[in-house]
Amino acid sequence: MIILGIDPGTATTGWAVVAKGTREIKLLSYGVITTGKDEESAQRLKKIYEEVIKIIKKYRIEEVSLEMIFFNTNAKTALDVGQASGVMKLAADKSKIPIFEYTPLQVKMALTGYGRAEKSQIGKMVQQTFKLKSVPKPDDAADAVAISLTHCYSRKMSRRGVGIPTEASGKIGL
Repeated sequence: MIILGIDPGTATTGWAVVAKGTREIKLLSYGVITTGKDEESAQRLKKIYEEVIKIIKKYRIEEVSLEMIFFNTNAKTALDVGQASGVMKLAADKSKIPIFEYTPLQVKMALTGYGRAEKSQIGKMVQQTFKLKSVPKPDDAADAVAISLTHCYSRKMSRRGVGIPTEASGKIGL
């Protein structure tokens, strides 16, 4: 199973591709999609869409895991990131790929077992899981790796009947 993990953003979108086998998970690639603040909103969204489509085609993605947007302070930022997230969902849907969403709390719980884990703890778990020399940079890329891992762990647990509740393409559960 080839999974694309995405940490949505307008200026920087983190992405990671993992291959989940029956006994192991391999990190195939990760990076970020960046757009300039001087670009028009529609152009930024178009670039994000096109880059996600390229990743989907290049790695033959089978499932997409996406971090759910959660903001409680800046409505404009939430709106912008929500639009970027929508474009990513559109890219997956047009490619006929199922979409699974995870809250930051679910990611923290899946990787550390602690819902208030710090970003640095998540990065360390990503580093240890894949035996990397350092935590992936920038943080958006590390977050995307964490999201893809969360999806892998959630799929494994759901097969045992202990699934982490998620919203997936409008459906609850995996």
